[in-house]
Amino acid sequence: MTKAKNTSTAAIIIAYLLIYIVWGSTYFFIHIALQGFTPFLFGAIRFTIAGTLLLIWCNKMKEPIWNKQLLKTAAVTGILLLFIDMGLVMKAQQYLPSSLIAIVAASTAIWILLLDKKMWKVNFRNWNTVVGVIVGFVGVILLFSEQLAASFTETGLSNKAIGMCLLILGTLSWASGSVYSKYSVLPSGVTFANAAWQMLIAGILFWGAAFAHGDVQQFHMQATPVSSWLAIGYLIIFGSILAFTSYIWLLKVRPATEVSTHAYVNPLVAVFLGSTFANEQVTLIQIIGLAIILCGVAMINFVKAKKGKQMKPLCPDQ
Repeated sequence: MTKAKNTSTAAIIIAYLLIYIVWGSTYFFIHIALQGFTPFLFGAIRFTIAGTLLLIWCNKMKEPIWNKQLLKTAAVTGILLLFIDMGLVMKAQQYLPSSLIAIVAASTAIWILLLDKKMWKVNFRNWNTVVGVIVGFVGVILLFSEQLAASFTETGLSNKAIGMCLLILGTLSWASGSVYSKYSVLPSGVTFANAAWQMLIAGILFWGAAFAHGDVQQFHMQATPVSSWLAIGYLIIFGSILAFTSYIWLLKVRPATEVSTHAYVNPLVAVFLGSTFANEQVTLIQIIGLAIILCGVAMINFVKAKKGKQMKPLCPDQ
């Protein structure tokens, strides 16, 4: 890991603020964007523009962007991380509050731990890691308990159960894509081109889904709220480009475990924004579930930091 000897302290602070606050706020802005766009059309616009802009920048910086191995890896990871995961997350957002989605997303590290078969011998030899996984699952179950129980007893709440199932499938897709990406070999000199192709490929797939679903044909620009356009602009510039590139840069100049702490801060930011500006209700049992989930994830990462065997942090492009 490159040491940040000559790196500006101010630059590091700004980068951390971007991945802490911006990634935590994306759930809130996705909710606003979906008030004027369908999930497929929203994903198509966001990732096509973001991927294209980043790819142009990579080409200008002389990164190798036309490489068979790069395109193959980006296609697989782009489908799993952005098209399937983000598609399901955006669909789930139609049924669930953004704060709850952010909370559940914090458990992604647990799924990655379970799917990373090559690291099983290291991870499961330590009881703290095993307990961390169990604690995380208890938190997820506790978090879902009210909605699952209510969906079977109250009218109109069955959609919440559907949303939670979609969200679980999305986190599993993200974890699968993360593990694949972790062990994939990229061409020398590639830094941001992989992410650019991931976004662009996902964007193209979202366009196909939007046309097939009739979203493009039924879209009326005049009827789309200005707030939805502004939200997409925010997500393109800050969520998909600035925050993601800041994350990549921080991995080069700061310890990986330190950078991964954004997974603990993002849900807190999302809950704050959702409860403050969207009047979303967060119950006591959900707060307890959040605390338990974060404790489980923190235990897992603490063990890795202590033993110096860190798992490569793989975080969704929010």
